[in-house]
Amino acid sequence: MIITTEYVDSPVDDSPMRMFVAQPKAEGKYPGILCYSDIFQLTGPMLRACARLAGYGFVCAAPEIYHRIEPPGSAIPFDDDGRTRGLADASKTTVAQFDRDARAVLDYLAAHPRVSSGRLGVMGFCIGGHLAFRAAFNRDVQATVCCYGTGIHNGKLGQDEDAGSRARAADISGELLLVWGTCDPHIPEDARALIETELQRAGTKFAVKLYDAEHAFMRDEGARYDPEATDEAWGEMVGLFRRVWQ
Repeated sequence: MIITTEYVDSPVDDSPMRMFVAQPKAEGKYPGILCYSDIFQLTGPMLRACARLAGYGFVCAAPEIYHRIEPPGSAIPFDDDGRTRGLADASKTTVAQFDRDARAVLDYLAAHPRVSSGRLGVMGFCIGGHLAFRAAFNRDVQATVCCYGTGIHNGKLGQDEDAGSRARAADISGELLLVWGTCDPHIPEDARALIETELQRAGTKFAVKLYDAEHAFMRDEGARYDPEATDEAWGEMVGLFRRVWQ
């Protein structure tokens, strides 16, 4: 589908949270999806991912996750300094702040004139995969995709010592898709097993897709990008959203 895009500023905690919003150009109502970036915020790869998802028939909103720290429009470079900066920004943000941001974007989508009533989902990459996992605790979220979400297994997220996300698996009422790369050192096999065991114990409806790929394999820039695995993962992600909202 042809899409349109815009930037929208929405205040959260007296801080302007900038969002990249992409939606189908064709008239009608569509499900709304909160899209989370990695630690580098709204870079070219993230904007393209958000736009691509919108092209399948969704209204997508991607927030700047460090809006309390970085000036609006700040995309962090994909280099060592940028990685240090992104991790430092994360360490200055509390889990409660991340959670309030999630609720703010979901409320924005729920009130959006192009979003179908009661149809909300979430997706995210890296730290955004963890944020997506937590956003799924909101009862109005029906489907969530976590792409190589970091810190879910050990609670590492933001300023807090332990986000306690894994222990809250029972709070996820919608469906969940976990996308992992088997060569990802950040989420090794034992870490994935911890998450899956907790989800099984909680009775969460979830699926796991494993790819012979590295961390950030879906980011279409850099040496770790795997086009084939990315396309397969995209098929699974869009398939979940369409099945839930068919």
